[in-house]
Amino acid sequence: MTEAFGAEIFLSHSNYGKSEVRLVKVKRDTQRHEIQDLDISVTLEGDFDAAHTKGDNSQLLATDTMRNTVYALAKDNLTGSIEGFGLALVDHFLEAGPTVKRVSIEITAFPWHRIEVDGRGHDHSFVRGAGERKAKVTGDESGDRRVEAGIDDLTVLKTTDSGWEGFLRDEYTTLPETDDRILATVVTANWAYSGTDLDFDGLWSGVRDQILTTFTDHYSPSAQNTLYRMGEAVLESYAEVEKIQFSLPNKHHIPYDLDRFGIDNNNEIFHATREPYGLIEGTIERRP
Repeated sequence: MTEAFGAEIFLSHSNYGKSEVRLVKVKRDTQRHEIQDLDISVTLEGDFDAAHTKGDNSQLLATDTMRNTVYALAKDNLTGSIEGFGLALVDHFLEAGPTVKRVSIEITAFPWHRIEVDGRGHDHSFVRGAGERKAKVTGDESGDRRVEAGIDDLTVLKTTDSGWEGFLRDEYTTLPETDDRILATVVTANWAYSGTDLDFDGLWSGVRDQILTTFTDHYSPSAQNTLYRMGEAVLESYAEVEKIQFSLPNKHHIPYDLDRFGIDNNNEIFHATREPYGLIEGTIERRP
């Protein structure tokens, strides 16, 4: 600690860790292999003042050691859900770091599906799937553990049963109203679980399926309404989910003007834009 202009200067917060540890595990105890493709980040919080203010590294676990630990623990601890592996990593780093008080593990799982050959999934050949599975596990020295999960980069689209009408208009509004448009977005969703001893694999698959089903099952007057419906359906179906947050960029598909060529365009030909785009976000939870 030092003083400047009569005020004490101190380190108010610090954390450090290892990011984007790329881990692939192949389960090959039978002829039919299984694969897990993960990106893992470790973040430690605690009393690291001496390293920052005095250059004393004696109480710091090297980030290289964190990387090695992820691979070493994967052998015996990455046998089920990625959330379970995250809990094992939290417990380990709380013990391994002498001044560590809180650990956060973030995991991204990239999907791989079996290549179909003659109507059967191949034993050891895979094709990359759509959407990413997310997990975040946190824990502190008091024994508190929290598990969150999520989906990222899941592109969905419906070619009709969506509109945008009755919106506020002012002197700068040019957008026409429509009751028949393409609704396309890239779903990012994050949700919090109510416990740590749960069927995380089954819950994640169920939540994902519920989100996709709800996307299809109604006329969408807005992305906002669809966002709420998806969250409501998840909370109604899964008591283990405390709340869910969505981020939905509106990937606009604009009917292309073919009238100038004397051609009718009955919502068949579209220009798919990349930017700018609308961004709709919201959190749905149970009222206490």
